[in-house]
Amino acid sequence: MNKKLFGIDCPGCGLQRSVVMVSKGEFKEAFYMFPAIYTTLLFSLAILAHFILKKKITSKVLLILGILNVVILIIAYVLKMNKLIN
Repeated sequence: MNKKLFGIDCPGCGLQRSVVMVSKGEFKEAFYMFPAIYTTLLFSLAILAHFILKKKITSKVLLILGILNVVILIIAYVLKMNKLIN
């Protein structure tokens, strides 16, 4: 929808498709679809373990995983947009 409205992809475009690809074992394709897929899954599992399963994961670890995920997401998005513009 973002692409239809504004003419550019959103930073999260491809996330759902890449999760499906990972579940099918298409790991390389999932990375090309959404480069932050593995850090997103790792961060999501850490959040799940911390809050739902009540495993003790320090806030420092969660913060590092979150920042790493955002950095990869931004770098991938900038590279993707530069490829589309140039």
